[in-house]
Amino acid sequence: MKTKTRPYVLSIAGYDPCGGAGVLSDIKTMEAIGVYGLAVTTCITYQNDHQFEGVQWLSKKKIKAQLYPLLHAYKIHYVKIGLIENMEVLSEVIELLLGYDNTIKIIWDPILRASAGFDFHKKIPGKYLKHILDSIDIITPNWEEVTALTKEKDAVQGAEKLAKYCHVYLKGGHNIEIPATDMLWINKKLDILHPKEITELEKHGTGCVLSSALAAYLALGHSIHLSCELAKEYTYQFLVSHPGRLGYHTKSEEVS
Repeated sequence: MKTKTRPYVLSIAGYDPCGGAGVLSDIKTMEAIGVYGLAVTTCITYQNDHQFEGVQWLSKKKIKAQLYPLLHAYKIHYVKIGLIENMEVLSEVIELLLGYDNTIKIIWDPILRASAGFDFHKKIPGKYLKHILDSIDIITPNWEEVTALTKEKDAVQGAEKLAKYCHVYLKGGHNIEIPATDMLWINKKLDILHPKEITELEKHGTGCVLSSALAAYLALGHSIHLSCELAKEYTYQFLVSHPGRLGYHTKSEEVS
């Protein structure tokens, strides 16, 4: 039986051996949604879903060596970038991607801190940030990440700063006033994404799931706004899939 050809989506992120976050989680998400996931690893982490012991970064040379065969073999329109060593490496990876094909759309999930409490990036050099934001399509920070990136105490004001350069999906997991409510800036215009319901369940890797789901839905041809709504719904299904901290990837019939 012939099946429809799936679009390729590339994840550039860390390797989490428990599969809850990073490239393993991204690939699970992408495949469940209906695209073919490709992956380039930026680092090897030593962790499980509740404990983080360390990270070994891969060099720029090794990251690029993984990228070249994929870019040569497959037509990739959407790339999700997660954990990466620093802004200099991120900038070079983006330049390589857009130098190869300037129509590639990039979703950046700016992971600055592991959920187990390990800080990856304490200093964010501003000289790289503007160039990166100008080059990507969407950034998906949480409240802590947006304040760290912009030096703004108010996350919403920080997100508005970022929205001058690219689309912004501000995740609402740390939004105390209106819990689980996300804010979306498309072409600098604000929209609110309310949760279907609020769950107390926490999962390892929800940010990775949301950003890779967003990339997958975009690759399937949905608009940015609809892709964000569908990614939020997929992440909700991931949250309620299992009572433990490792979620399951099964596509809901409501998510299409």
